[in-house]
Amino acid sequence: MIKKISDKDKQDWQNFLNSSDKLENKDQKIFTSPNRYIEKSIDLHGFTLEEANQKMTSYIEECYANGVNKINVITGKGLRSKNLNDPYQSNNLSILKFSVPHFITGNNQLMSKIISIDFEAVENPSVGNFDILLRKKK
Repeated sequence: MIKKISDKDKQDWQNFLNSSDKLENKDQKIFTSPNRYIEKSIDLHGFTLEEANQKMTSYIEECYANGVNKINVITGKGLRSKNLNDPYQSNNLSILKFSVPHFITGNNQLMSKIISIDFEAVENPSVGNFDILLRKKK
């Protein structure tokens, strides 16, 4: 379908081109917005529980110091965990998806830097990641 441009549209375009009015730079608002999130991500696949907890401690500290607002923590769903067949291990706390948020909430120093942890994503069996919102550095 070929649509003809009307004479009114042509005149409006010509008036726009000849106008000395400046257009508002909408991108400027986006880049200077104080509410803009700085996001980082960390993938914990392949880490042991202890390694993941140590890594998260240093990563949260680093992100907080650098003004990061949001951390996306990729843990996987825990479906291939070899711990599922071990009756002496907790099914929840032996899987990074559950143990990392549990470790973080038990650490007062880390929690003082955190606004919230997305526990809905942690509890959702079809999600293998969760977000942490960090406070602004004082």
